Amino acid sequence: MTTIEEAGLGRVGIWTGSLDAVPPTAAGEIAAELESQGWGALWFGEAYGREAFTQAGLLLAATRRMRVATGIANVWARDAVAANAASRTLAAAYGGRFVLGLGVSHRPLVERVRGGSYSRPVETMREYLTAMAGASFHAAEADGPRPPVLVAALGPRMLEVTRELADGSHPYLVTPDQTAAVRAALGPDRIVAVEMGAVLTTDRETALRRAHAHLDIYTGLPNYRNNWLRGGFDETDLIRGGSDRLADALIAWGDEQAILSRVREHLDAGADHVCVQVLMETPFEVPAEPWRELAPALVDAL
Repeated sequence: MTTIEEAGLGRVGIWTGSLDAVPPTAAGEIAAELESQGWGALWFGEAYGREAFTQAGLLLAATRRMRVATGIANVWARDAVAANAASRTLAAAYGGRFVLGLGVSHRPLVERVRGGSYSRPVETMREYLTAMAGASFHAAEADGPRPPVLVAALGPRMLEVTRELADGSHPYLVTPDQTAAVRAALGPDRIVAVEMGAVLTTDRETALRRAHAHLDIYTGLPNYRNNWLRGGFDETDLIRGGSDRLADALIAWGDEQAILSRVREHLDAGADHVCVQVLMETPFEVPAEPWRELAPALVDAL
């Protein structure tokens, strides 16, 4: 298994979906600036925008040291043989800087967007990881190390699969208490790389507006709803966009030191790495200035 030291993620990184909203060349330039600021990793998802592995290659080509991680690549988008080949090619081409985050996504995205069938997600992930591990790969880099594989695991059954077959987990939209539960489920040797939403503002109205807008889609998805119910929230918290209690628990807000304090809560709870998703007025707005403001406080302190 790959350790956190071998993965090279560092203590803090950036998670963003905003790079799909800019041309590829501009996305690479933004990634290079994030690297110059000292962030350990750049994470992005795969839903309505660019395909995950081509996006990773674009960002890896524009950087020299920073890790690039999929958060997550959708297992329904390609078979395990293709994912194994693509991830190993990227790892070899870019000095082991690629980290493969995998997930089963959500029924609406799989069935309505991709026209697939969202069935047996836990068993599908088990079979997918097993097939990746056993896939034949005949290329010059076949004898090289495999990239780290992290699973977007929230529930106990998916965490069990992760502990058995992956290098760690990439929990998304969780509280520090839930981070502690993930650590307890995976044990001390697996990587826990947690996404954390944040709004860099001292104005509570702005923070809540952005947090509720961010949570709007997620409060309609059963995977997240079930996880929040397991975490002590109730149906009154799961209104569309979430209650203020849910928003405050999931999304950090305040000045740089306040954001740093929330990152440390996740680290103290057992996370190895926290990737901060800075929320703006729309998900397509690149938070360039908040990244610049946060880097000295978070990167230097951690």
